[in-house]
Amino acid sequence: MAQLAALDLEDKARLVSGGGTFRTSAEPALGLRPIITSDGPVGVRGERWDEADTALALPSPTAMAASWDEDLVHRLGELLAREARRKGVDVLLAPTLNLHRSPVAGRHFECFSEDPLLTGRIGAAYISGVQSGGVAATAKHYVANESETQRLTVDARVDERTLREVYLAPFEAAVRAGVWVVMSAYNQVNGEPMCESSLLTEPLKGEWGFEGVVVSDWGAVQSTTRSGRAGVDLAMPGPNEHWGAALAAAVRDGVVPEPLLDDKVRRLLRLAERLGALERRSASARPPRQPTPVDAATRGLLRQAAAAGAVLLSNSGTLLPLDSRALRRVAVLGPNAAVARVQGGGSAAVFPGAVVSPLDGIRAALSADVQVGYASGVRTALRPTPLERAHCRHPVTGEPGLLARYLDTAGEELHVEHRLSGRILEPSVATDLSALATIEVSTVFRAPAPGRWRLGVIGLGHLLLMADGQVLLDAYVTPDSDDPTYLHVSPSFRQVEVDLTVNQEVALLVRRTVEAKHGRVLSLAVDPPQAPLDAELAAAVELARAADAVVVVVGTTDEHESEGFDRTSLELPGEQNALVTAVAAANPATVVIVNSGGPVLMPWRNEVAATLLGWFPGQEGGGALADILFGRTEPGGRLPTSWPVRQQDAPVLDTQPQNGVLAYREGVHVGYRGWLRSGTEPAYWFGHGLGYGRWEYLAVDAPGHVTPGAEWTVRVTLRNHGPRSSREVAQLYLARPESAVERPVRWLAGFAAVRAEPGEEVEVHIPVSPRALQHWSVEHQHWLAEPGTFTLLAGPSCGVLPLTATVELG
Repeated sequence: MAQLAALDLEDKARLVSGGGTFRTSAEPALGLRPIITSDGPVGVRGERWDEADTALALPSPTAMAASWDEDLVHRLGELLAREARRKGVDVLLAPTLNLHRSPVAGRHFECFSEDPLLTGRIGAAYISGVQSGGVAATAKHYVANESETQRLTVDARVDERTLREVYLAPFEAAVRAGVWVVMSAYNQVNGEPMCESSLLTEPLKGEWGFEGVVVSDWGAVQSTTRSGRAGVDLAMPGPNEHWGAALAAAVRDGVVPEPLLDDKVRRLLRLAERLGALERRSASARPPRQPTPVDAATRGLLRQAAAAGAVLLSNSGTLLPLDSRALRRVAVLGPNAAVARVQGGGSAAVFPGAVVSPLDGIRAALSADVQVGYASGVRTALRPTPLERAHCRHPVTGEPGLLARYLDTAGEELHVEHRLSGRILEPSVATDLSALATIEVSTVFRAPAPGRWRLGVIGLGHLLLMADGQVLLDAYVTPDSDDPTYLHVSPSFRQVEVDLTVNQEVALLVRRTVEAKHGRVLSLAVDPPQAPLDAELAAAVELARAADAVVVVVGTTDEHESEGFDRTSLELPGEQNALVTAVAAANPATVVIVNSGGPVLMPWRNEVAATLLGWFPGQEGGGALADILFGRTEPGGRLPTSWPVRQQDAPVLDTQPQNGVLAYREGVHVGYRGWLRSGTEPAYWFGHGLGYGRWEYLAVDAPGHVTPGAEWTVRVTLRNHGPRSSREVAQLYLARPESAVERPVRWLAGFAAVRAEPGEEVEVHIPVSPRALQHWSVEHQHWLAEPGTFTLLAGPSCGVLPLTATVELG
């Protein structure tokens, strides 16, 4: 690469050491502009984390995988590429290809599946869609990064065969799909920090032939020599103190070979060429933003995707779809019904411009003469609610909103801006805040209701809260964690209570000192008076009793499922289980919508007429829910992970390291494989989903003999006995009860979707790759195919497989 010869040692070390929080360094001599990165995977946040810079919010990755629809996920990837170009972003830091090892994993919602094949295929579709638009996708977090507890240091101990067959497999699929960037994880694997791991060389860059850039997770490079000699190519964010001048010195001293540094730079320049970041007229310029308005087609795709991933878990008595023409009163209940919960917490979060809640979607779908009543019934919030502009005004201009001031040590303004809410993560425009000492937010709040209001401040360091000039809070808040998500997204908070009359105005001011190690988050939060819990529950039950149909929306929020911590319980937060039980007893025509990113326990699942899993559905989730409830579309999802009856039944719950070590003792028996080995049935098997059809599996036709290393095809014949057109996902599993090597009871070997009209018989062709019959041999250090007879099983889920055949290998 000719450009490499134009760089001296210091230039090369600087280029691979990052140039900012979300950008690389420019190099004018090469015409190289900064490469801009942004977090995903449900949207493109951009460099700045600001509510004024909105982004489309797609369904969670669990919902994407639940569609079992690679074409749809590819289209979502294309949409993300358009969003990236609109925001001037070159590299989307997504998708997450780690597996659902444990249902309590905090980032479960951000991962696709418990199965390596499904994860690999959906991940590859996501990647190809993003990169078809000239934007790099990033396969992360390489590798064995399945939990959040002690995530910066935990040592995942995984045997070689399990690594190859389970946890590395989706990353191999990503490389085969041509991914341009891979992110190395924070954690260690078998004693090696991933930024220093030999796994970056083999199999990633060697056997698999990965030609792209390995970027570190943010702040994960913590050494010079060891990481410099390893396969990580770009240390982010930058400038990284362990690289840059220190890396150049290590090369000069001979402890890091210069050819290794050259390879890192060469890969970075190759990525820049792919992204069009080389030889621009101005090397410091960002790529031009390309406006893409949120038109009807875009919203339609997001609505389609939310419905395609929704899983109908149960529908006794065929309550769904509801006949909207027969309805006069509908009760919409639950804490997640009026306030849409569309995404999980942490670096994956974006600020959507508009969100359709379940209540909004249902009201819009029904005629004006249908009474739609709402009650929350219970409360689940864990953190204060940042003040929105609807009830406050700028203290100077009087416009809706708040005033934010950034001050130096002398109290002089470095920057000032009008904010739309009390949530301050960073300034809405780039500005020099190197001298920042204090952030101050002020507004005039008008209480829409009388009672005891809670005023809160979210942030670290010295916090001050004043109301009408009176000091209500003056405290120093020390951090509870050094995790980046805690510091920069959800730090600690303090609250006080004040009594206000209706329409009473009060001048509020919050101020915090800024220490670099504590980040810059400052939020002014205001929460209304609360009715007694028993009164809220009684109001919900009364609405349900008088309704023709009841929709209860329960679930979690970004406070319960987030990057930075693992869950301790799968129970629905608050008294949501009691709400469902009470409502179902009051009205048998009750459908429960589960609004969560990962599994929750449903002790009432046999008490309600229907249960629909909506996941974190993205910004158009409310409209998609209405489409499903009233039969305008079919819930198309199938579970990408098994859901337990009881938490203790899950084959793997362990996310707590012992002395810094997390042992993957279950080996290859992950997810449904572990359930099968244990002999305990989950509430719902991997692959389960009902839709609105009634399918019968008639026949399976498989080749009697297959050749090692060759792809082969299975034909499955089905008939739709239902009254509606329907889509089915036919699934194939393999088993080898008598085997010379330890194997799962059965494992997913292939799948394909088919659609049929009422009464129609159809045939679906399902390809099976050679890898499905292979295992990794530690002794021989390559993939082997054990000759002999394999059992083939076909059906609608891992737990329901009515058709069988045998296949002879060899």
